Amino acid sequence: METPRHYASVIGRFLLSLIFIMSGMGKLFDWSGTAAYMQSEGMVAIPFFLTMAILFEVLGGLSILLGFKARWGALALIVFLIPTTLIFHDFWTYDDPQMRQLQMINFMKNLAIMGGLFLVFSLGPGSLSLDAQRGGAGGA
Repeated sequence: METPRHYASVIGRFLLSLIFIMSGMGKLFDWSGTAAYMQSEGMVAIPFFLTMAILFEVLGGLSILLGFKARWGALALIVFLIPTTLIFHDFWTYDDPQMRQLQMINFMKNLAIMGGLFLVFSLGPGSLSLDAQRGGAGGA
């Protein structure tokens, strides 16, 4: 019998994965706009890094959503978020108080998302996941 805790892990994975899947698809469908934004932030090798961002976000997001290799998906997204957060949400570099506040909020949001990803990494995706269906204890 499934308990509310089991359903909570599915809902949590769904909500956690949405930001990555939607962001990755947004980058894919607005390649030139995203590339221009990356260039404005001083990025180099933009085609490579943009392709990698899309792959990390979409594949990592789907991994979390489906609970398939979810621990690896969570770890990949943590690795993706560290430089992304430091490069694109560097609130300490802004002179304008409103922009500094906005970037600090985004920085802290990413830290909170990393917290959720660390939970998936440490606890697994739960019993209602592809990992668990394959016989993993709580999802490997």
